[in-house]
Amino acid sequence: MFKNNSLKAVSFGEILFDVFGEEKKVGGAPLNLALRTRSFGFPVTMISAVGNDKNGQELKKYIAENGVNIDTIITQQEHETGIVQVNLNERGSATYNIKFPSAWDFIEINADIKKAVWQADIFFFGSLACRNTVSKDTLFELLKSNPDMYKVFDVNLRAPHYTIELLKELMDISDFIKFNDDEILEIASALGFQSDSLEENILFIAENTHTKAICVTRGKHGSILLWEGAFYYHKGFVVKVVDTVGAGDSYLAALIAKLISDKQPQKALDFASAIGAVVASRPGANPEIESSEIERLMES
Repeated sequence: MFKNNSLKAVSFGEILFDVFGEEKKVGGAPLNLALRTRSFGFPVTMISAVGNDKNGQELKKYIAENGVNIDTIITQQEHETGIVQVNLNERGSATYNIKFPSAWDFIEINADIKKAVWQADIFFFGSLACRNTVSKDTLFELLKSNPDMYKVFDVNLRAPHYTIELLKELMDISDFIKFNDDEILEIASALGFQSDSLEENILFIAENTHTKAICVTRGKHGSILLWEGAFYYHKGFVVKVVDTVGAGDSYLAALIAKLISDKQPQKALDFASAIGAVVASRPGANPEIESSEIERLMES
């Protein structure tokens, strides 16, 4: 589907099961990113940890079957595989109860992880993996270990597991930052900037973190991308939302894949918007998507 799909990606952070009532589905934003990026043909390695339990075995089996390298998923003896209780409102928007501690809070660096990151071209990460010092310290060490890889920060705020000081550190080390509209307004305000304009908030973050590429998603209202000094927009596709879980992750995976492959920002934004819309129209974070579905939606 893409050019340059020999570029290697790694994704760092939580892998878990999202539990909807009596049903569980594979989840965790970094894993959703890894799975969707792999579906575009890129080699992807997942860096995380699971417990020595049935859920951990099921997760590793699923990830491997979907073509993502699991050599850097550690099996933790002291902690169980992650679980998140997901509650959906009448609009399909989700709130989360994230079990602590979980195995992915204890991602310890090892030789396989160092090697994977040293060979990586793209590195995906979020803020939630920093809620415990073990995974946080590993993340910061890895981010500094390969100056040539493209560092993509999916902010993905989950209260109370972040501070503005932590977010500023992560933004400062990033090459690309993805927010939703509530997140960028909250963070910019905490850093002392007050404006209702998303463009002004984006430029403020770009200037104060020296990050040249920033994307802000706006739910059904679309998204905005700052890329090489210019703004690009998509108004969003109209779909019947089943749940929003994972839609932003698939959107980001598609956006980065297209930007790096084709370097055409507007086409990348259009494609990513279609991917995110299709995921929101299906249950769970990682539905299979046919190319024909995306083409039909983009032509509608």
